[in-house]
Amino acid sequence: MTPDRFFALLLALQTRRDPVTTTDLAAETGVSVRTVLRDLRWLQDAGFPVLVERGRWGGVTLLPGGALDTARLTPGERDQLALHGLDDRQRRQLGAGADGRRAREKVAARTTGAAAGPPLPLSAVVTTDSRPWFWPGAQGPEPSALVGDVRRGVRLRIRYRRSGEAAPTWQLVDPYGLLAKAGRWYLVADRSGSPRLYSLERLAAWHPTGSPRRLRPGVSLADVVAELTAGWEASAVLHVHGLLASRHAERALRVLGSRLTVRRPEGGAEAGPGRVTVTLACRNLEDVRQLLPFADDLTITDPPEARARLRELAAAIVARYEEPDTPEGTGGLA
Repeated sequence: MTPDRFFALLLALQTRRDPVTTTDLAAETGVSVRTVLRDLRWLQDAGFPVLVERGRWGGVTLLPGGALDTARLTPGERDQLALHGLDDRQRRQLGAGADGRRAREKVAARTTGAAAGPPLPLSAVVTTDSRPWFWPGAQGPEPSALVGDVRRGVRLRIRYRRSGEAAPTWQLVDPYGLLAKAGRWYLVADRSGSPRLYSLERLAAWHPTGSPRRLRPGVSLADVVAELTAGWEASAVLHVHGLLASRHAERALRVLGSRLTVRRPEGGAEAGPGRVTVTLACRNLEDVRQLLPFADDLTITDPPEARARLRELAAAIVARYEEPDTPEGTGGLA
């Protein structure tokens, strides 16, 4: 169990007088019912007075004497317990690192010695790092500089540069909040009633207005994030098929993730000598550029326009390197 889920689960139980279902706990902590049941068993083994009653009228209850005493926490520290999935670095980026550290220290002071056996605390053997591999470091404004204006609940006028545009432009948006995903921060907002993700790396400036934000009724930050991320991952309009050297299949899956499907014929046979069949889900034809790192170890079989575009890109690369060598030190760049 991660420290964030530990806090969230205990807080969900602490704030209820009546039993709560495992389905509700799973929804609050963002995991499956099966994971909640495993976490509850861990809490019981650690000495927390958690009562789990099965059946139609059953539920989960934290009996009096539970180790999490939120009365000892300040409002800012209690707010930290509700932030799921952020590591210490991301809390510091929000300007809330001190509150998060104090909350953990106060809870740890109560839970020390609660375990009935010799196992070490999970916090001593589990750590998190949400940065992507080869992360270049923080770019754009710090989340802590923006979050204060977002918490005011007003409309924001932002100066933002979209991908592929040379210069940023001003837009009026209604912010829901901030999203930390894959080591990057995003402003989640509606623009003219439609949800948008704005990368802080391309946010040049912003100004709060005097008007309250105008959000869609009944829609929360979590709802918008789920809508946007699901739509992003399912927005493929072109499927590119090909044959890839089987020795590169695992590397391709690491690089391309869920966008790539690798198929091996039944019985473990391969699509030709040392090859597997692959399909890449693309949002547009230019996404075939993502296949260039596999060079001559990949053959595109369909559709014809993908083959033609990759052939054009390959020809452009060959033409560039057929040019005479430039004087030493220039690297061929103007």
